[in-house]
Amino acid sequence: MRTIFSGRRMIKIICLLFSVGILLCVVRPVSAYAADTRESNLTGTTDERTNISNPGDAKTPEDLKELNIANTVTLTYDDGNGQLNGSLRILLTLTLIALAPTLIIMLTSFTRIIIVLHFTRAALNTQTAPPNQVLIGLALFLTFFIMQPTLTKVYEEAVVPFEAGEMDQAEALEVGMQPFRNFMYGQTLSKDVRLFMDISNTQWQGDLASIPTSVLIPSFIISELRTAFIIGFLIYIPFIVIDMVVASTLMSMGMMMLPPTTISMPFKILLFVLADGWNLIIGSLVKTFY
Repeated sequence: MRTIFSGRRMIKIICLLFSVGILLCVVRPVSAYAADTRESNLTGTTDERTNISNPGDAKTPEDLKELNIANTVTLTYDDGNGQLNGSLRILLTLTLIALAPTLIIMLTSFTRIIIVLHFTRAALNTQTAPPNQVLIGLALFLTFFIMQPTLTKVYEEAVVPFEAGEMDQAEALEVGMQPFRNFMYGQTLSKDVRLFMDISNTQWQGDLASIPTSVLIPSFIISELRTAFIIGFLIYIPFIVIDMVVASTLMSMGMMMLPPTTISMPFKILLFVLADGWNLIIGSLVKTFY
């Protein structure tokens, strides 16, 4: 009983303190920070002050700097010559860095490579060997190797002239996108391009110039997926034969309760190592882009 009484008494004290705090907040005088007139207690003089001035007639950023306007933000997007200023250029660079993974997947050979590597691991039935970090790292370096001529052309034809002031942002973007368009067009099937051209109700003249970039990118991705799945099927064939031989052997021996994959996995790894599988797969995969 003493414990219950003490608990109720404590609850009453907390409620009382809470009520007193609310009462003090309500009756507390509010200070006026934006007062127009303030009287000094020492000299008895009156000081006229204001926080916001009349904006006036400001037409340029220099006029805004001379005015005392509260909460005013001035954003200059160019330097008077059509070029982005330093702040917006940094913002654009950070945005491109954030979108870099998506651009790598959509505009390069990364999609085909990573899918083929995952098919290889699944065919070997090694579950997590090699791990995802190794596969992604290998796919990235192979992508940089394959895309090196394209990236070099972009740097020489777009980045260097733009930094030298020989072209503006729009022209540099158009020139820099052209090597990527040439690469994607060389890896894209005509029926995929025709599919998206028909969906967008656009007439295709049969050449690259008449294909919008918004049509070329999805066509390229569809073609990459198809090619990667075809290569994955070819990789699966020898390992399926091993599974069938092991399963038939186990059934003939009456070991139907023993999973065939447990016995076939060492034979798959042995076959892959003896045939120098990584050299064959990586070499053949890279050559599909040339």
